Amino acid sequence: MAKCDICEKDMFFGRKIRITRSQISRRAKVEQKANVKRVRVLVDGVPQTMHVCTRCLRSGAVKRA
Repeated sequence: MAKCDICEKDMFFGRKIRITRSQISRRAKVEQKANVKRVRVLVDGVPQTMHVCTRCLRSGAVKRA
């Protein structure tokens, strides 16, 4: 799994809790992956291919080539 080269966002872990009949019955470990795309961006005026998450793309942290 790729990691965002800008903000270092990676896979993160949590728990999924299934609630049935007013009680917590099961807890399952889940892993969620960041939405990372491989895009061409401008770094010092030179186009490079980087792994960038969609939040960095949307916020304008990088400029696409």
